Amino acid sequence: MDILHLVDRLEELINKSRSIPFTSNVILDEDRMLDIIDQMRVAIPEEVKKSQQVLSQKDRVIAQAKEEADRTVNIAKDKSDKLTDRDSIVQDAKKKALQIEAEAEMRAKTTQSEADEYVAETLTNLEIALERVLNQVRNGIYILEEETLQKEDPTEEKPEEK
Repeated sequence: MDILHLVDRLEELINKSRSIPFTSNVILDEDRMLDIIDQMRVAIPEEVKKSQQVLSQKDRVIAQAKEEADRTVNIAKDKSDKLTDRDSIVQDAKKKALQIEAEAEMRAKTTQSEADEYVAETLTNLEIALERVLNQVRNGIYILEEETLQKEDPTEEKPEEK
């Protein structure tokens, strides 16, 4: 399940909870809240797995780009070796090989840069989502602790009943 969907459900639970008069506290359905938190515990590792997949995908793209660059360089070298019989042809072949090699390296660098940007963006989004979840969980725990303290402290004034 999507972690952001679970965060939205937790927020909805808090927003729909009954408020305690004259306080900023609310009464939460503990079972529903704990169920959502359990689902978050399951979903967070899934998000981490997704980020690991992105990282391995980046490595695969970089490896493919390097293979293509090596293949292009080898093709250029093979062509230049075959043309060594003629001086002018040899010089042209060397220039073309260098040009092909430079283009292949530039394509590999561009692909690697794009993969790095994609991974950085994905990991940043994951970090933001995890921070939001953590903050909401902390807020829920804080509210539950406040309610528990109020129940345990009988000296606090209770609203008058009519």
